[in-house]
Amino acid sequence: MRAEEYRTTARTINGFTVNVTSYKIGVQFYCHLTNIDPDATIARAEAATREEAERLAIEKATERLKPAKK
Repeated sequence: MRAEEYRTTARTINGFTVNVTSYKIGVQFYCHLTNIDPDATIARAEAATREEAERLAIEKATERLKPAKK
C-alpha cells in the first residue's frame, strides 16, 4: 500500500508553528504534527476522514503545547 492524498500545511498552535501532515493509506487517514525547528513529533492520530484525523492530532498537540507558566 502507498500513501495517497498527501498534504502538508503549517499552522500555529499556542504560539508554536507546526507542520500538519495528513495522508491516506487504504481506507484510513493519518495525521502527524511536527515542530518545525527542531523537527520533532508532537502528535499523531488516525481516523476515517482527513478532517477527523487532523482534528484529533491538533487536540493532542494543543494539550501538549501549553505556554510555559511564568
